[in-house]
Amino acid sequence: MSDTSPLAPLSVRENFMTEPDLGAGNFLDYALRDNPNRDVPYLYSHKTDHRGQVVLRGHSLTDLAALRDRYAKWYHANGVRPGDPVGVLVPEGFEPLVHFLALSALGAVPAMINDAMRPDVLVRYLDHVGVVGVVAFDTTRLAAAYREDPRSRPRFLALASEVQAFDASSAALPEQYPYRHAADDVVALIHSSGTTGIPKSTILGHRQFWDGKQPRMTRFPAEPYDKLMSLMPHTHAGGLSYFLTATLLGLPTVVMGDWTRAGVEPVMEAFQPTMIASFPRTFVELATGDLPAKGAARIHSWFNTGDSAHYGHIRRLVTLGERPAGLIKPWLLPSERAAEQAQPGSQYVDGLGSSEMGMANFGQVWTPESVRDDRCVGKKLETVTEAAVLDGDGNPLPDGEVGLLGVKTPSRTPGYWNAAELTRSFELNGYWLTGDVARRDADGRFYHLDRTVDVIDSVAGPVYTLELEEVLLADVDEFVQDCSVFGVPGPEGAQVPVAMVRLQAGAAEATEERVLEAANKQLADAGRTPLAAVRIARRAADYPLGPTGKVLKRELRTRFATLFTAQTGL
Repeated sequence: MSDTSPLAPLSVRENFMTEPDLGAGNFLDYALRDNPNRDVPYLYSHKTDHRGQVVLRGHSLTDLAALRDRYAKWYHANGVRPGDPVGVLVPEGFEPLVHFLALSALGAVPAMINDAMRPDVLVRYLDHVGVVGVVAFDTTRLAAAYREDPRSRPRFLALASEVQAFDASSAALPEQYPYRHAADDVVALIHSSGTTGIPKSTILGHRQFWDGKQPRMTRFPAEPYDKLMSLMPHTHAGGLSYFLTATLLGLPTVVMGDWTRAGVEPVMEAFQPTMIASFPRTFVELATGDLPAKGAARIHSWFNTGDSAHYGHIRRLVTLGERPAGLIKPWLLPSERAAEQAQPGSQYVDGLGSSEMGMANFGQVWTPESVRDDRCVGKKLETVTEAAVLDGDGNPLPDGEVGLLGVKTPSRTPGYWNAAELTRSFELNGYWLTGDVARRDADGRFYHLDRTVDVIDSVAGPVYTLELEEVLLADVDEFVQDCSVFGVPGPEGAQVPVAMVRLQAGAAEATEERVLEAANKQLADAGRTPLAAVRIARRAADYPLGPTGKVLKRELRTRFATLFTAQTGL
């Protein structure tokens, strides 16, 4: 890595906060224009050499712009014009970011697709979006699917290697380049995880996706010693959000496509990050077994977004690393920051958010000194104008009552692509429904209890699966590495909770009966509903994950729908 810092000066970062035309479609151009360190590498890709050693390759803002322009020339030569949606189906990591930048610079709309999406779902999704073309790492399965239904075939199916090898020397860019985005222009389409069905296509707007991120220009840790490791899928809003932030800050950042511990830990050791941003999936693996002390030696902050994390995993990770004196907690207001001294251990910044919300709207900071507070996601962030727990008519409920989580924020999505009715179904009395069940306490702290579609309708009333998972992960951790609780029809007709459990490495011989007994003892002590059954995931297929690594509870519900009714003859 270069000895010269690529960080943008503080004055430049402060100016970004008030630029009226800056947004998600042109942030690279503003960074190029204003960062005097534009030629210093800041973005890192990586590979493993023949000796098994991690090799990091740095890319400066200037390098990135040149690569973007070459890709843009290929797209323009193939007829892509402003407003055209284009499917991008390339492996996670550095590559999808370049395609995003190239298409944005043309005013086109990249439909960013996680390459883990099932082929049958993928074709239906592309058809719904109405893409004019697709660039993919491998077009074999797509071509076969389109032969069966040629009417929906887009104008081009191209290999990513074709774009990479394109000779752009004689190709031209449009006269107006980069494209000048209006505030409400669509800059990307991001699919949901598919945990509740066919993925939705969430719109990211030029100004909307930048709204709320302005405070990061001065609050996000960006000292000369700081380095970020982004393990988010970079076809997802979370990955794009951290990429946007790192680019404007000039923050040294390594982007990865492999989210497993086996892939991540060697890169951690080579890069020595001070911060890691990820979905919970990687943090679960890093918190399991022997902790990655060598790779996390300099970590001061873990950033989690999407689903809120579980205390059982957080409490292990925050024992790693060190917190330098004066560390700025990025989610807190200046009045809430305490004077700090250098301390052992790190902070875990747990942000509840989604593509639809544009960024994390709630934040909770955990440290080794934090007192356990199950399912607390903290207070609403300053970017949220209003957050409330609502009844079915959209009326705010009193503190302590459980209801639908609704937010009002300029960072929320304009809606779902080609789905006006679906968009309206998430709007209620001026709020955007996040799809979560929550409660708020008298101090304004919110507690994330469940996804609305996952609540179990039991004989005794609603059972919130995340509350049960919290106990299993924190208090039955001699057996449970990870778990998913879901509801199935019970012998009496109403639903009962069942847990699919991934075992700790040292508990491989544990039986389902033994885990169930231990789990129900702890659940009883916590005043929670007992499990009706435990199933152990012995193979990867037993624990189904969506494209972004979330457990597909709907598949588990389907798979075990007759677990009790078949036994009783109902």
